[in-house]
Amino acid sequence: MEHHFWKYQGTGNDFIFFDGRQDVSEIKDNKEVIASLCDRRYGIGADGLIILEEHQEFDFRMIYYNSDGSESTMCGNGGRCSIAFAQLTGFAGSECEFLAVDGPHMGKVVERNWIELGMNDVNEVQNLDRNKFVLNTGSPHFVRMLLEKERVDIERYGREIRYSTPYHNEGINVNTVRVTDEGLNVETYERGVEAETFSCGTGVTAAAMAFHRYSNNKFANNSINVITKGGRLQVNFTYHHGKYTQVTLAGPAVLVFKGKITT
Repeated sequence: MEHHFWKYQGTGNDFIFFDGRQDVSEIKDNKEVIASLCDRRYGIGADGLIILEEHQEFDFRMIYYNSDGSESTMCGNGGRCSIAFAQLTGFAGSECEFLAVDGPHMGKVVERNWIELGMNDVNEVQNLDRNKFVLNTGSPHFVRMLLEKERVDIERYGREIRYSTPYHNEGINVNTVRVTDEGLNVETYERGVEAETFSCGTGVTAAAMAFHRYSNNKFANNSINVITKGGRLQVNFTYHHGKYTQVTLAGPAVLVFKGKITT
């Protein structure tokens, strides 16, 4: 069957999109087909695949799959790209409310290719030690704050943590964070992709909160600039009595190309 698809990227984190108002039965929940489409040598190539479907209570429902074909937890950059795709295809206007695997999200197109996504509140940040944290920002994340001269191979270190106890069965995303004058430099190893990605939206959000906790919660309201290999993002949140609320993730979401493929 022939299918129309769209390819988006948000700070180098790239996704294949399908419009669920069309017949995507050959693709939806088909792990083998999804993995083949995401393959960078034999398919379209992407970090993940997203289907938008109509929903009675929301502008749309976002269904996200990892590049290995497994249905995943929330993807921040995928959510931002979904907002852009929804405006392009008529699911929503410049502002929307949509349903993802972790619940409802608000989003808006601030300006062309700059998208703001509302993230879920975070009520707990676990301190493993002075510079290591675990938290869930829609997906589970391990965050390590790096000292000034520390050097870490994110692929090797990420794989080591992701497959260690107690994370082995469910997996965990692994981030390293270096503080610079321009903001936070973040590198991420993503489960499901099982490699470093150019950017991870939920990881960037987790890194900003871990930095806030690492710096002893100095500010009540925060706007933190984050630099990934794929580009710049901005995380905003309000902190009060140990909880992070009004969390937003903003950054670019760009249509790369569109086409047709036969499955």
